[in-house]
Order: sequence, then C-alpha cells, then structure tokens
Amino acid sequence: MSVLDLSRWQFGITTVYHFLFVPITIGLAFVVAGFETAWLRTGREHWLRLTKFYGKLFLINFALGVVTGIVQEFQFGMNWSAYSRFVGDIFGAPLAIEALLAFFLESTFLGLWIFGWDRLPRRLHAACMWTVAVGTTLSAYFILAANSWMQHPVGYHYNPRTHREELSSFLALMTNPAQLAAFPHVIAACFLTAGALVAGIAMWHLIRRPGTDTAAFRSAVKAGTITVIAAAVVTIATGDIQGKLFTTRYQPMKMASAEALYHTAKPAPLSLLTIGNLNGTKPVFQVTLPRLLSFLGTGNWNGTVQGIDNMQAFYRQVYGPGSYTPVIPVTYWSFRLMIGIGLLAALVTLVALWAVRRGRIPRSRLLLWSVIALPLLPLAANSLGWILTEMGRQPWLVYGQMRTAAGVSANSAGEVLASMIVLTLLYGTLAVIEAGLMLKYARAGLARQAAPGTEAGGEETSPALVY
Repeated sequence: MSVLDLSRWQFGITTVYHFLFVPITIGLAFVVAGFETAWLRTGREHWLRLTKFYGKLFLINFALGVVTGIVQEFQFGMNWSAYSRFVGDIFGAPLAIEALLAFFLESTFLGLWIFGWDRLPRRLHAACMWTVAVGTTLSAYFILAANSWMQHPVGYHYNPRTHREELSSFLALMTNPAQLAAFPHVIAACFLTAGALVAGIAMWHLIRRPGTDTAAFRSAVKAGTITVIAAAVVTIATGDIQGKLFTTRYQPMKMASAEALYHTAKPAPLSLLTIGNLNGTKPVFQVTLPRLLSFLGTGNWNGTVQGIDNMQAFYRQVYGPGSYTPVIPVTYWSFRLMIGIGLLAALVTLVALWAVRRGRIPRSRLLLWSVIALPLLPLAANSLGWILTEMGRQPWLVYGQMRTAAGVSANSAGEVLASMIVLTLLYGTLAVIEAGLMLKYARAGLARQAAPGTEAGGEETSPALVY
C-alpha cells in the first residue's frame, strides 16, 4: 500500500474510533444535567441516583474521548503536514478556539461537578453540569466549523507569496453553509445516541432485575425513549434539509454517488437497490422509485439531479485530468445503512416505551436482546454517516482546492504502517478498558442512598451516594 493509502486508513481508524465517544459525551451531558434538575425540582431520590449512575458513564466516555482526540491533533503534523502548511492559518483557528474556550470550559466545570457534591449549593452544582453540556456543544460547533471548511471553503484568500490560503473572514468561517446544515444534524444524532444508551441500560435492568429500583429505571426508560424518538424526528428533518440546501447544491458528486445515479436526470429516481460492476463505474441492476430523488434532493418532484458521469466530465474540464469519483459502493451503502440502523434504533425504543406502559414490567427475551444492542445502533449509524461525509468528498481534501494526494506528508510507507499498527493496538487496548468499565458500572445498577450529611456549621448538605 502507498503512503497515501496508509495515511488515509490510519486517519480513518483513529477518527471513527474517537467519534464513538463524542456523541455519547455530548448527549449524555444534557441527560445527566436534566436528571439532576429533575431531582432539584421534585425532590425525588431516584433522580439523584440516576444522575450519579449515568454521570459515571459520562465520565468514562469523556476521559476516553479526550485521550483519543489528542491523537487527531498529532496526525495533522505527522501524516498530513502538506495540508497543514497550506491551510493551517484557517483550519487552526477553530481548533485553537475549541481547545482554549470550549474544552477548558468543559474541564473546569466538570471538575467542579465531580468534587462539588456536598460542597457547592445544589443549584450551583447542577449549573456546573449544564455548563459542561454547553461546553461540549461549543466544542462540536468549532470542530465542525473546521471540517465544514474542508467540505465548502469560504472566507479565505490565496497568498501567492507564501503559497498558503489565509483567513479573510472569521464570520464567514463560522457561518459556512456546510456548517449551518451539518451542526443541527450532528447534535440531533448525539441526543439519539445518548437516549439509546440511557434507555437500553435501564430496560436491561427492568427485564433482568425486576423489583430492583423499578421506579427509577422506569423513569430512565421513559426519558431515554422519548429523547430517542424526538431526536430521530429532528435527525430525519435536519438530514433532509442538509441534503436539499447543501449537498445537492454544493457537492453534487456526493449526492449522485450516494444514490448511484450515473446520469443526470430530470426528474431523478430514488435507488432502492443498485448492483454495480466490480469497480463501481456503472450499474448492472437497479430497482428505483420514480421522481423521489428529485424531491429529496431539490424539493421539486421535477428537479434536476446531476449524475456521476456528467459531474466527472465537468470536473475534468474545470480541474484537469483525473478521477473525481468517490468509491461508489462505500457511499451508496453507508448512506442506506446509516438511515436503516438509525430507524431501527427508533423502532426498538418505541417498542420499549410501549412495553413499560401503565406500570408493566417487560419479560420478552427478544426485547432483552434488542435493548442490549440498542446503545450500539446509533453509534454505528453515526460512524457510517461520517464515512459517507468524508469518503463522499474524495478525491478532495479541501473541496475544489486541494486533492487528498497533495496533502500527505513525505513519510515512508514503513513509518506510517508502524505508527498505524501501534495506534491500532493502543486503541484496541483502550476499547477493552472502555467496554470493561462501561459494562461493570452499567451492570452494577444504582448506588445505595446514604443518610444526609451535615457540615460542621450544622447546614444540611445534599445527600451523598455510596459508590
């Protein structure tokens, strides 16, 4: 394999692995903050116990997310130094702000939340977790701003003296059409992921341990399933908006490859199933629905959708010889699997919500296995979504500005392979640790409630929980 192929594989492995923790962390921060707020408003003990329980799982994912995220920063210098030199003045700005503002905001207030039990006033303590949740969202916004610039460069100018692209409008960078289209979709998917985790673990306890903390876990099931259902609706809506307002308009090749539409059509059919030849250059067999792709892509049943072959010919005229077509089977199936798995997660939560109606305790073994798989489904859908986003952009590293092959460092294949093996083994070890910790604390259930503590001055403190 070439240096380019190895560098892409390494970045793909580390990025997909890191992003397993991101949606859980963002969504779960809001869920934990909501549970603590529910305790403050109602005074019911089980909300406090749920706060502590899911707070542990949040902390595990936050820590692993930080560790794996650091590697992403290193790779821009190690494997993609040509890219970093060319666009570092632009790409570095949102990354620096994310580290200096959002990450320090998260870390500071998370520390106050961890060590502030029985030390901070209850409302202030809950406000710390809400601040953490806001910080995770800000982090996502700045990181997505950097990625969105790669998808659709705006607010820059080329400096012929330094042969670099430089930032000319920070406002344009932050309000990139790609950013405004992607951010709501990503955040909705984060809530879907967190809700599935909350509902899946709580339902497992209800089925396997009936009679143990039933009221608390029923509340968690309802909160988690409602979060998933609401987030699924928003995810579908924002995904549709993203396709219409951004992808079809600014990245027509990605839209065409995700639908295996080889020739421009007006109106364009939606592919239910396409089987192509071995290299993906032409279809062999297709099952389609007339006009539906035109509506999904443009909002018009008679709208024009550009085809793969037509866009390939156009790009050759504009950018010169070469292939501008992504790997069609990857984009086509990642798009369908993303949607299918996400809808499956919503379906499982609907069944779970129905199963606990009117005080019922579910007993179904099929439901048990379904809720065990439930937390994994949105994670798979998220990963497939990012594979579609990044693979569908190829061969561009910066769309229309820099091809992926031009951004790679001048390393040897052996160096990249060695680092990829080391990182893969390291991430495999971290995966075992993560899975072990999550399973241990998820199966342990809610902590026991201790007697309320009293400080030296006689002021009652918030109830402490025995871990």
